[in-house]
Amino acid sequence: MSEPQPVVGELTSAAVIVVATIEPGGEDAVREALADFGDLEDSVGFGSPLAELSCVTAFGSDAWDRLFGGPKPPELHPFVPLDGPRHAAPATPGDLLLHVRSENQGLCFELAHRLLDRLGPAVTVVDETHGFRYYDRRDLLGFVDGTANPHGRGALDAALIGPEDPFAGGSYVIVQKYLHDLAAWNAVSVSEQEHVIGRSKLENIEMSDEAKPGDSHVAVNTVIGEDGEEVDIMRFNMPFGELKSGEFGTYFMAYAASAATTEQMLRAMFLGTADAPRGDRILDFSTALTGGLFFAPPVEFLDDPPQPGVSAAELLPITADAVPVASPSDGSLRIGSLKASMS
Repeated sequence: MSEPQPVVGELTSAAVIVVATIEPGGEDAVREALADFGDLEDSVGFGSPLAELSCVTAFGSDAWDRLFGGPKPPELHPFVPLDGPRHAAPATPGDLLLHVRSENQGLCFELAHRLLDRLGPAVTVVDETHGFRYYDRRDLLGFVDGTANPHGRGALDAALIGPEDPFAGGSYVIVQKYLHDLAAWNAVSVSEQEHVIGRSKLENIEMSDEAKPGDSHVAVNTVIGEDGEEVDIMRFNMPFGELKSGEFGTYFMAYAASAATTEQMLRAMFLGTADAPRGDRILDFSTALTGGLFFAPPVEFLDDPPQPGVSAAELLPITADAVPVASPSDGSLRIGSLKASMS
């Protein structure tokens, strides 16, 4: 399998998440900058190896068409907005996603700053979120977030496309920025909060199937595969907040081998299910402000991305015997071989 970007790992203490659009005519500058991202990460993080600095770079559907040639990840498409009986999930602009995380907030800021400086005027930032760890990995609602994340081999299987696929080592990323109505939430008893989430607040223990409401957050977000087993995704949710504006929330970020898994969860949350016809009860207290679907390709792809205008057939290895002899008048560049863009 190609070397994946760092889409699997433990939750860190800090993160900076940047969503940007690519300016018309900025495609070449963005493509050229990608090869420098690894060096910039090494430069910032070299002196603090225990800080576990990393960055994932991902692309939206429209940006992929503008930036790259060759095949496109089959499940990469514009984020589908959802308009449910009570709540809505909007789709918002976003061509480029930078997910910078570390145990050191200062390093997150420095790397994000250097990456954006390298991209220059080719991009415009449309959303920037600085996440932090809150108490013992709890969200601002007071519940532990990320308990259901898989570990080890299970995490790799959940987050990364398998070796049999042309996009092996890649991952689909869905992001949403949620604002919490903390006044309304804190006015509800702890027992009622636990029924909204589907877990105990202090002990972080999931309720039994008999006690857990069908419209609880845990129940609605459980996806069962064809084999009868639960299908996992890799979450990197982070709390964020600003005292001046009074805005507090959770930045939802999910990596998955298939975008369909996370999309199924969102449809259940916003459109409802047989057991939760009005959707996920957590949405009575949390409002989605943004929504985007991106694809994080393997590291090798970023180092040498396929140029636009190159067809999938042309990316396949060819022999010298297969190269047609062009006459001088046909404008041929007389290229004798093409380098495959992906391993």
